Amino acid sequence: MKKFLLPILTALAVLVFAVFSAGCITGENYEGEQLLVYSGAGLKAPMAEIASVFSEEYGVDVQLTYGGSGVLISQMETTKLGDIFIPGGEPDYENAVKKGLVDEDYQLIAYHIPVIATAKGNPLGLQTVADLAKPGVRLALGDEAATAIGKAGVKIFAKAGVTDAIAANTVLTGATINEVVTGLATGNADAAVLTMDAANKNKDKFDIIEIPVKENFILVTPIGVTTFTENPELAQLFADFAASEKGKAIFEKHGFPAYPNEKYTA
Repeated sequence: MKKFLLPILTALAVLVFAVFSAGCITGENYEGEQLLVYSGAGLKAPMAEIASVFSEEYGVDVQLTYGGSGVLISQMETTKLGDIFIPGGEPDYENAVKKGLVDEDYQLIAYHIPVIATAKGNPLGLQTVADLAKPGVRLALGDEAATAIGKAGVKIFAKAGVTDAIAANTVLTGATINEVVTGLATGNADAAVLTMDAANKNKDKFDIIEIPVKENFILVTPIGVTTFTENPELAQLFADFAASEKGKAIFEKHGFPAYPNEKYTA
């Protein structure tokens, strides 16, 4: 019996060593490699942590460039450099697909949920999207051409039939959601449409009013690989990591509900 058992154990030991060695070689191959990720400005907190964790696990130098989605798309068009694109919502990703900048296939990670934010105490008593259209309400909004929240706002106001009145009340248009937050926080506006995560980070300064799902235009954050990446396998590995349960947990930690979630489906 021992005569037969020894060769089997030896073969198993060799197999285990081979698998372990292959894993080590694969890891070593990533050492010194770089990835450039184009990330929406509003995703900075979770993406910075995801990049850090990914770097620790795979030894990859992950560089992130943040900005409004429109600005990031322009950068990709101009430079044809970079590996991954993660905007605030699907409309911006689909725009990049039309321009031939990213793969058609992408994964969904988390929700970007528009809410109404007002100055602390809500001195104007605003409660609904229609209230934002009242004369004299000063609004800070994201730029439709540059931000995911700007595009969402356009859809929300159209649903409510207040597009023209909203345009008349808009006193500040931000190229990033962070500029909109600053405009409201500094008293240059009475209210703004922000994503829930951005509003909650400033809940000591703002009152937050949720928009009913049927009246809302809820964004879902996508991630995909550029068409000009020089390392598609590693880029896909990063995208898969960000869209994994571990990546989604990091998004949830920073206030983004993970996708999918029935609560945010109209």
